[in-house]
Amino acid sequence: MELTLTEIAELVNGEVVGDGSVIITGVGKIEDALPGQITFISNPKYVKFIDSTKASAVLVGEDFPQVSIPVVRTKNAYFSFLKLLRYFNPPIETLEEGIHPSAVIHETATIGANTRIGAGVVIGKSSRIGENSTIYPGVVIGVDVVVGSNTVLHANVVLRERVKVGSKVILHSGVVVGSDGFGFAREGETYHKIPQVGIVIIEDDVEIGSNCSIDRATLGATIIRKGVKLDNLIQVAHNVEIGENTVIAAQTGISGSTKLGRNMMIGGQVGFTGHIEVGDRVTVAAQSGVSKYFPPDSVVFGYPARPIMQAKRQEAALRRLPGLLKRISELESKLAAFEKK
Repeated sequence: MELTLTEIAELVNGEVVGDGSVIITGVGKIEDALPGQITFISNPKYVKFIDSTKASAVLVGEDFPQVSIPVVRTKNAYFSFLKLLRYFNPPIETLEEGIHPSAVIHETATIGANTRIGAGVVIGKSSRIGENSTIYPGVVIGVDVVVGSNTVLHANVVLRERVKVGSKVILHSGVVVGSDGFGFAREGETYHKIPQVGIVIIEDDVEIGSNCSIDRATLGATIIRKGVKLDNLIQVAHNVEIGENTVIAAQTGISGSTKLGRNMMIGGQVGFTGHIEVGDRVTVAAQSGVSKYFPPDSVVFGYPARPIMQAKRQEAALRRLPGLLKRISELESKLAAFEKK
């Protein structure tokens, strides 16, 4: 599989600067790309590798300076590189067509056309699986679950009873959807479990990374809206709602009944307290603790989270604190000596 640089420019809607007849046979990281491969630069941190890379060409943004090797200029080098990755690395279907004989499927369950089901899959009573979906080995689907079309459930995913999963969804290995929310009522010194009778709704075009846990609602629904992308090891508690096209990095925890806006960007290891709302397009830096409402388009950081410029000023002031305390101590000593005279 190969393309000329001119053909690549057509594929990504870009412009060649240099020899458009160069043959490209694959893609590679700028640090270790080989001759015949194309690489990309979308992060300024990697510009330092441009003079040493062995790649035959590089995808860059429209304002990138001229370099010694041929380039393809595009509006979005990262997205263009995604297109090339898909072209040179088409998906490999690792699951055979049809239903594996060891799968256990309740007689009332319905399976859409062209859906592949792997070994050891369990599908419960009255569940419905859409067409062209792929269910890898070890997946457990409970009673009255709905899974849309063109959805992929990787090995050992668990969908508990009454969960609803949309179309074009990808759930990676170890995801658990519909586990009980963390709800207990205290009577005296004893905690009594509150029945978690709600559901989980995952809308279309959602991707959830390995070993995430999405708890069912106490009442009503926990909702993951269309286009949401979750990294690995994320906890979503009961009755949470995550707005459309929000992206969340690993090890974030969202406490119960919190509502996140649309198009948010949330770094890793962020914690959200329960029963709060956060506005659309808010950016939360890694390791922040969010405990209150922030309006749309805010950029916040720290524990507790606050506007990022305020947080940076306070962090800078804290770094000066040991020196200031030392100066205060010295001044107190001088004052005490002066008072003795």
